[in-house]
Amino acid sequence: MSMIEVTRDVNNSLLARREISCIFKGLAGKLKKPEAVDVVSKHFKLDGKVIVAIKLKNETGRPMVAGTFYVYDDEVLARKHIKPAIFARMDKAKAGGEKPEETKEAPAEKPEEKPKEEKKAEDKPKKEEKKSEDNPKKEESK
Repeated sequence: MSMIEVTRDVNNSLLARREISCIFKGLAGKLKKPEAVDVVSKHFKLDGKVIVAIKLKNETGRPMVAGTFYVYDDEVLARKHIKPAIFARMDKAKAGGEKPEETKEAPAEKPEEKPKEEKKAEDKPKKEEKKSEDNPKKEESK
């Protein structure tokens, strides 16, 4: 018994692609899109073609995954027909999901802060000076 069962295999001449729907038995919760693309490419012998996993859906209560794949001869045509978000996810998965180097840098060192006691002592004279500056008439009248 095969691990993959083809439910639909259609050549869409209008969009210049092959649409494959299949069921993966016993792989529910274990199968990811890049792995599913590899299985489909090996099963149908599609080396050198662009395979896009459109949908993988688990069936409730069964260890089965239903998948829909589009097979293109040309990547430019595939990028033209399919949403850019799907290709962004595919590119991210191929890169290993690494973040850019800019975000990996260590945070800048903070300047040394004075202890709280020193801050309070420095703040008090400033407040007294402000009072005398705000009310110069009272001091002059005395």
